[in-house]
This record gives sequence, structure tokens and C-alpha cells, in this order.
Amino acid sequence: MLTTAEPAAKASETHRLAAAWRAGNIDEIGDTPAPERPARPRRPALLAPRELPRRRIGPAPEGRVALLHAIAHIELNAIDLAWDLIARFGQALTREACGDWVRVADEEAKHFNLLAARLAALGAAYGDLPAHDGLWQAALDTRHDLLARLAVVPLVLEARGLDVTPAMIGKLRAAGDAESAAVLEVIYAEEIGHVAIGKRCFDQVCRARGLEPRAAWRDQVRRHFKGTLKPPFNAEARRQAGFPVEDYADGAQP
Repeated sequence: MLTTAEPAAKASETHRLAAAWRAGNIDEIGDTPAPERPARPRRPALLAPRELPRRRIGPAPEGRVALLHAIAHIELNAIDLAWDLIARFGQALTREACGDWVRVADEEAKHFNLLAARLAALGAAYGDLPAHDGLWQAALDTRHDLLARLAVVPLVLEARGLDVTPAMIGKLRAAGDAESAAVLEVIYAEEIGHVAIGKRCFDQVCRARGLEPRAAWRDQVRRHFKGTLKPPFNAEARRQAGFPVEDYADGAQP
């Protein structure tokens, strides 16, 4: 999948391989090196965050299309992040843990397809708008160490998704777009499980290395996350994911 550029093909192949894994038809994780960057389609154009136009969510479709397009871009990257973790670090994971990340990839592909279908219903398509060029940077910054990858991607970036998605769902409903809100509700519920997988895997790696998880997470975030952790936090969703408030409550100083 990391060498598949076309988004629909990437999602379809992800579903196929996940089904093969669940059926027991894949015996082991290979040792082919993961590419530095996954293959990407010609569109969308990738820009720096400050160059992206801001659009308000309202009755007019443009703002809703922009929001769904941005989330679709995140979900496409999330497919690759899951497969990159398996390809790059799979030899250090148990088969059960690899299966967890196959499930994450499969559900991220599902999310992308739901968003692509919703964009089509609104007369748009993935690639119509520019997208954020910094989303893969977290993968590059943590490609040297599984613990760093787990600390930053599921336990900072995906956990942040739990914080902001309920407000987006509310805005879509207020704009009269119940269909798009329903798509985000599916994504939100399953992303709690993805954060839970990340936390469980992080804790397992910490135990194997003789590290205390809370202190190790804070250390990894200090060293490898470019930014600060900003409240408000969705403490209930994070709690459901096994990520207690004591781990991140002081926000900017993890």
C-alpha cells in the first residue's frame, strides 16, 4: 500500500490485505524496507499549513466540503501511517499487535471511503482542494524508533482528533448536514479504539524496555513532537482509550 498512489486503490488493497490477515492467509511480516514517503496522487496540491485557506462551516457547501476534504486527507495519511508502522517496526511486534495495526489500517481505509462518498454527494472529490503538507512529518521524525512513533502519532495526533471531532460534528449538525455528521460519528467512535491500540502497544514496548510508561511518553513527546499539547482535552474519550488525564493534564509541558 505504501507504493500505491491512487487513493481508492490504496483503500481497496488495504481491505483485501486486512481480510487476508483475518483469514490467517498471511503468515509473517516481511522485511522489505519501508519507503521514506508513501506514493501520493498528483492531486491534491500540498501546501504549508499557513497557505491553506480557511473556510467557515455553514449552510453553503463550500465550508463543509473543505472540512471533509481535510479529514479525508488525514485519513489517507492514516492508512499509510498504520502500514508504515507495520513495515518499519513489525519485526519488533507480536503477531497480535501487528493484527491491531492491520485493523487500524482497515478502518482508516473505511473512513477514507466514507468521506470520499460524502464529498461526491456534495459534488466534490478528494484532490479538488489543496491539503496540508506537514502530515507525514511526524512519521519522518519518528522513523528511527517504535516508541517515539507510538508516543507521537496515536498518543498525540490521533488523541487530538478525539478532542476536536465532537465540535465538528456539532457544527455540521447545526449547518443541517446530518449525513456528514454521521460519517464523523463513525470515525470518532473508531478512533477511540485506535488511540487505545496505540496506548496498549506503547505500554507493552515500555515494559519490554524497563520504562515507566507515563514518564517515557512525556520524554518522547518533549523530544519528538514539534508543538505543545493544548487543552481542552476530551477526557472521557481519552479515558475510554485507556489514556488517563494524569498523563497529559498539564498540557504544554508533557
